[in-house]
Amino acid sequence: MCPEKGDWDKVIEFHGHSCPGVATGYHVAMVALQKLQAIRAGDEELVAIVENDSCGVDAIQVLTGCTFGKGNLIFNDLGKQVYTFACRNSGRAVRVAVKGSVRSQDPSFEELRDKVYGGTASEQERKAFHDHQQSRIRYILDLPDDEFCEIWEIKIEFPAKASIYDSYNCAKCGEQVMEPRARVKGGMIVCLPCSE
Repeated sequence: MCPEKGDWDKVIEFHGHSCPGVATGYHVAMVALQKLQAIRAGDEELVAIVENDSCGVDAIQVLTGCTFGKGNLIFNDLGKQVYTFACRNSGRAVRVAVKGSVRSQDPSFEELRDKVYGGTASEQERKAFHDHQQSRIRYILDLPDDEFCEIWEIKIEFPAKASIYDSYNCAKCGEQVMEPRARVKGGMIVCLPCSE
């Protein structure tokens, strides 16, 4: 029998590797769940509004149970390390903003990162990069909450719960399209790409 995996292990398995971005999302989710006194959503009890599409969002999905598929993960593409979590059961919501000092890097590391990702790093440079990444992950996970982020309780208008729509076969390409994204062109139901 396999022992149960810890939350960190589950996040890494879902994301595919450990990195500072995943550690950031992990810390954000843990802070929010604690502040809201909430648990992982089985359905739509919890809502997460994320303002970036970085690695951290994978940790938020795993830990909070907020996913695109359930309709309780909302992506606002603002490029900010800011996250809002709302609990339908309690009516409470919090906004979590990661402090800039958490994400700042030594400029010399950026050059090393570019070499590793560009495939031009030596074995020694790859090891130095890995060691640096592990150090950053530990730093982010161990940082006291008040040094990691600003968090405050807010009032929000809860988004509607996810809707389930009928699907139709596009008369041109044959692929299924959900009703609100279907269009009528020449008297036929078509998908958005085929409507243009």
